[in-house]
Amino acid sequence: MPARAPAFALAPVLAPLLAIMAFTAGTASAQGSGSEGAIEEGEWNFTATLDGKPIGTHRFVVGGSPAARSVDSRADFVVRMLGVSLYRYRHHAEERWAGDCLRELRADTDDDGTRQQVSRRYDDECLMSFAYWNPGLVKQQRLIDPQTGKSESVRFEPLPAANIEVRGQAVRARGWRLQAAQQRIRIWYAADSGRWIGLDAETKGDRQLSYRLTSPTGAP
Repeated sequence: MPARAPAFALAPVLAPLLAIMAFTAGTASAQGSGSEGAIEEGEWNFTATLDGKPIGTHRFVVGGSPAARSVDSRADFVVRMLGVSLYRYRHHAEERWAGDCLRELRADTDDDGTRQQVSRRYDDECLMSFAYWNPGLVKQQRLIDPQTGKSESVRFEPLPAANIEVRGQAVRARGWRLQAAQQRIRIWYAADSGRWIGLDAETKGDRQLSYRLTSPTGAP
């Protein structure tokens, strides 16, 4: 998915975008449609598109045990027009968890030349990041933004079932709407397996940023 929401500073020919990076600290290993099931280890890869055109990839790896879990997230986006690169975004986050509590976050973000780094521990509180792999996510009222390390208020609402295209096939999905600050994100899980398979977000300028699962290991 994905840190939180870097502002795409594009040339005037494009409307400014509010891209969604709330999921960059998460991983695509949710079992149950965001509300039930076991957490697995594995690697999942997503293709990111803007208005249907590919702009990059996002890779998630989760490992360890429930008592000591690690999450690695890497995003690389390039927005182009007529072959010219207008905007680039790179993000790498590493997390350490104890049960459902985020304990350590290290992140490095390059937002089109603006660098931001985070190195924090969370020993005195039990909060989650935007970790869609964790079934308890939808019960949270505050989440840690992996790009800034700060917590923010969130709200989840269930969505009607829908068909989501994944690798050229329609997959029945159940979803949640995540509202955080000015963001409106729709998160999709395969109805049969509960795996996280996609995400859609409207950006400034009425453009749509989407994630769709592409790796076999993350098959719904």
